[in-house]
Amino acid sequence: MGKALFYHLTRSPAEDLLPQLLTRALAAGWRVELRATTPARLERLDLHLWQGDGFLPHGLAGGPHDARQPVLLTLPDQQATNAPSCLMTLDGPPLDPAQIARLDRTCILFDGSDTTALNTARDQWRQLAAAAIESEYWSEESGRWERKR
Repeated sequence: MGKALFYHLTRSPAEDLLPQLLTRALAAGWRVELRATTPARLERLDLHLWQGDGFLPHGLAGGPHDARQPVLLTLPDQQATNAPSCLMTLDGPPLDPAQIARLDRTCILFDGSDTTALNTARDQWRQLAAAAIESEYWSEESGRWERKR
């Protein structure tokens, strides 16, 4: 059964945390679906993942090699054809508890300074709890990531 980790961003943007999470997921042997809510957000993520110290292999959904992508960037209405074991979400796209139950891991990143994002994450937490999905809450408020109880 899947496990969901909620990442409450308070000090840094999601783009700072994503490379770390993606690197860990790939090291675990997982393929990843990275889901956001707008094409513009996916385009920014695509560019961000090409930059920095290390390239993270990925592709935007809709390309000819989607099924081969270790990380596939999708919108809520797109099917992840790369057989993901892990789902990472940004900006509160809808979640399907049945899908999450089949995955090894789901990472939900949300901006703690955005009231809408915070309320969406709270609703998603309740949705997953009602579906008996094990969930953890992580916060960076102290300056480093800590699991909260």
